[in-house]
Amino acid sequence: MTTEAGREDALQLLRRDISACRVCRDAPARGMEYRLPHEPRPVVVLSSRARILIAGQAPGLRVHQSGLPFDDASGDRLRQWLGVDRGMFYDAERFAMVPMGFCFPGYDAKGGDLPPRRECAPLWRQAAMAAMPQVELILTVGQYAQTWHLGSVRMSSMTETVAEWRRYLLTNRSPAMLPLPHPSWRNSGWLKRNPWFEAELVPELQKRVKILLS
Repeated sequence: MTTEAGREDALQLLRRDISACRVCRDAPARGMEYRLPHEPRPVVVLSSRARILIAGQAPGLRVHQSGLPFDDASGDRLRQWLGVDRGMFYDAERFAMVPMGFCFPGYDAKGGDLPPRRECAPLWRQAAMAAMPQVELILTVGQYAQTWHLGSVRMSSMTETVAEWRRYLLTNRSPAMLPLPHPSWRNSGWLKRNPWFEAELVPELQKRVKILLS
């Protein structure tokens, strides 16, 4: 049986390998040959003790600069949804954070963030998940994380998937899954059109988080 100390040693090696990864720069996936506008800087929080995993999309520019996941207005909103402060949020014994893409992918022609790089998830995701068997709840933030973690049971759109949150949360699947929209300010209109999210899902989310952090 692998001990917690053994898992931490394995995570430390995985952190080192991820930090040194430059595959998207040196061996880009087919169709992803455009160059990153910066040197890759993987941003990920692996933990041998956290019971909650936040599966996001990819770091934005501010996160790329600071090295802290969700270190922006999106993070402020996400922390409100979770009902935690910054200190709790950045405690690696409470939350693990593994986005679908570890590095800021750059901007598209309209100034929005590009999708997560395709190289990251096939290369690192299964290893990261296998290294954290203690995780009991995965928060799938946005369509890319929902596609990967929910697979064929994901609905055809992000809105439909989040609307079916009870279906994913109340199954016997382990770890449990809870789909969330991305907390970006760009989704403020979505939140207004879907008031059930903050009225019904967020209270359940906060209840689950409180239990798992206790």
